Amino acid sequence: MTELLFQTDSYLQEFDANISSVLQAQRAIVLDRTAFYPGGGGQPCDFGTFAVAGMTYPVDKVKKQGDDVLHFLGGDAPLPSIGSTARGILDWTRRYKLMRTHTALHVLCGTVFRDYGALVTGGDMEPLKGRMDFEFETMRGELVREIEAAVNREVAEAREIRVKILPREQAFQIPDLIRTKINLLPEGIARVRTIEIVGLDLQADGGTHVHNTNEVGTIRVADYKSKGASNKRIYIEIE
Repeated sequence: MTELLFQTDSYLQEFDANISSVLQAQRAIVLDRTAFYPGGGGQPCDFGTFAVAGMTYPVDKVKKQGDDVLHFLGGDAPLPSIGSTARGILDWTRRYKLMRTHTALHVLCGTVFRDYGALVTGGDMEPLKGRMDFEFETMRGELVREIEAAVNREVAEAREIRVKILPREQAFQIPDLIRTKINLLPEGIARVRTIEIVGLDLQADGGTHVHNTNEVGTIRVADYKSKGASNKRIYIEIE
């Protein structure tokens, strides 16, 4: 089992860990702990490097596999051995942009849910841009401009972001914890991680976020589209 350091400290940029498994065919290693986000919930995985016994390996991909996190190593150098100590270094510039973007999408989600009661039907992101789909029957330019102004007011409020990991039973006592139309939380999960934008939004989420909305920047609605009778897509960019 890989301990997920990013769940409690999204700002951790470097860390030491022990290699618990090596997958030669996949050029991947498993560690006892990691700060690399393995992707999920629309947020891409992290990139970076590992330093092991004087060798530096680029991390090309990270993914979750059961209770383990696989780190795929680029290049053609011989893989490190099980039991070795690895120093992980994240591509922090990219990660921090993703943190700002993910929080911006939560501001958007929270604002739309509060003001219009619309649930999320999908979403995706890359550094400083993303999209979110909502259960809206109609979408027009005037409404989009209202939403853009409202989300930037929330950002300007400098709202604190709090992270908690709760027992499943306690978490599901929180009203409207799941903001997606389909509950994506696995049935067997015993503990639920929540992200709260104080005074605006509280929902289950596994990704990485900034500490305060004042770190997000300006949110601009770059476009919007109809993706079905009751499914409207909003594209945002962060400045």
